[in-house]
Amino acid sequence: MRTKPRPSKPIERDTVRGAAAARATRRGRWEDAAPIAFRNRRGDRVDASSFTATEAKNEFGRALDIVNGGGVVVITKRDAPKAVLVSVEEFNALARTAERTLDTLSNEFDAMLARMQTRQARAGMKAAFDASPERLGRAAVAAARKRG
Repeated sequence: MRTKPRPSKPIERDTVRGAAAARATRRGRWEDAAPIAFRNRRGDRVDASSFTATEAKNEFGRALDIVNGGGVVVITKRDAPKAVLVSVEEFNALARTAERTLDTLSNEFDAMLARMQTRQARAGMKAAFDASPERLGRAAVAAARKRG
């Protein structure tokens, strides 16, 4: 069943102005909000510039200049942040930080595993597995009292 098209009404000038003002307000809401703060690899606080996806596409050279000058560009779509543009140096610094964190955690894990392989640790684990439920309960209460 096909419906009849509705007769079109001319759009009033005030409606167009209102819609344009609402769009400007929506766009301004993001720009007027507290800017996203970013700490660069030197620890300096950098306020991010904001570009819509269309602006980023049409003015990519300007966005690239901001990034190469040490800035950060947040790309938004429908007033929500969707991507962040940073320089290669910033990206590499962020990637190295994650790698160092993983290395640190791996080293801590290896050290903990080595501590668990000592005679004392093995004896403690054997005692825990061989303990009766009553003994485990008393040990748990004693440990809770120590912690306060």
